[in-house]
Amino acid sequence: MKVFNSATKIVLLLAMLLVSACAPAAETEEELVERARGIHDRVITLDTHNDINVANFTEEANYTMDLPTQVNIPKMVEGGLDVTWLVVYVGQGPLTDEGFAKATADAMAKFEAIHWLTEEKAPDQIELALTSDDVRRIVASGKRVAMIAIENAYQVGLDMGNIKKFQELGGRYMSLSHNGHSQFSDSNTGERDNVWLYNGLSEMGKEAVAEMNKWGIMIDLSHPSKESTMQAMALSRAPVIASHSAARAMNDVSRNMDDEQLMALKANGGVIQTVAFRSYVNSAKDSTYSAVSDSLRSAIAAEMGVTLMGRREVFQLPAEERDAYMASMAPVTEAFEARKGEVTAEPVNVSDFVDHIDYLVNLIGIDHVGISSDFDGGGGIEGWSSAAETFNVTLELVRRGYTEEQIGQMWSGNLLRVLDEVQAVAAQIQAEG
Repeated sequence: MKVFNSATKIVLLLAMLLVSACAPAAETEEELVERARGIHDRVITLDTHNDINVANFTEEANYTMDLPTQVNIPKMVEGGLDVTWLVVYVGQGPLTDEGFAKATADAMAKFEAIHWLTEEKAPDQIELALTSDDVRRIVASGKRVAMIAIENAYQVGLDMGNIKKFQELGGRYMSLSHNGHSQFSDSNTGERDNVWLYNGLSEMGKEAVAEMNKWGIMIDLSHPSKESTMQAMALSRAPVIASHSAARAMNDVSRNMDDEQLMALKANGGVIQTVAFRSYVNSAKDSTYSAVSDSLRSAIAAEMGVTLMGRREVFQLPAEERDAYMASMAPVTEAFEARKGEVTAEPVNVSDFVDHIDYLVNLIGIDHVGISSDFDGGGGIEGWSSAAETFNVTLELVRRGYTEEQIGQMWSGNLLRVLDEVQAVAAQIQAEG
């Protein structure tokens, strides 16, 4: 047993006081938020998946206005979202000449809408980027950035030349299928009935992988079946992405990627853009919340004489009927928001979303994880329900202890690195002749 004399005790006490005085003070909530805002302002924030409706690309209604859409320029400015990937999406239809022709025409209308916004309507506010250097240049200029994604290669039809054409129009990633088997690959939806067309990629799908490598289009794995994604990664000479998926180990739905897929993605050098889609993040929590909130919403709709439709029903409506339905729902939504406090269940939130990011980072490393919302396509969670709330994601990442460098990687650095590598591979393939 040690015995200290008075002088020694005084020296020890003074030493302890000195250490205490030199130790940094605990960060207050206000200081943490301020630090997060600084990080959010400095990094390039990029969301890889935002759906569009051509009806919102007209003189009367467009993204220079704060439309009811989850993404538009005012909401991007408010939330500090720098880059939006606008999606040329066409739903899966019949594998016929008529189906292909209509899909190609629908895709072209969306390409034209994006070019109209960025080149004619608002080039002073938003500019189309084709490379990572474009992104950095446009952000530095103070403007918002648009990039073009292609969801579902169904619209390519049987003309493989459309892949190069879509790239020339600005398309920088494409998925080989959506919800339903395409001419290129099986979809994840085959898990519902165990019916498959190709057990992965079709012969055309394998050819499409080579074409996308050749022309610098990132291969998107978010909707094809697991077997399709594994085959695509094995065939691709360039890194791939999953533009809007989450971790299947955290929530077992077919749109999420399991650990085997994720480890293959890591080996490929690709990136998974973690998606803030409620039912992909936490199905059980979302179902409970939806049941309670739908009951309240139904009661409000009944009081107003409005008949509610399910999300799938709404998306299957013709565009004009869908827009009319959404307009009729506006007062119901407004009343629901006013009475939202009556909903006792907890919604899926930003913390639940970042739990997926944590899992992915721990499994495959920070270099392979990114962020996406699927806004205006069903995405959105409590705390990140539109581009206007983008800062809340950065704030939660700061709370979890991620550094500014890591946050910058996940918001844009990893995705842009993959784009650079894909374009470098394309240049090499073209040089090979």
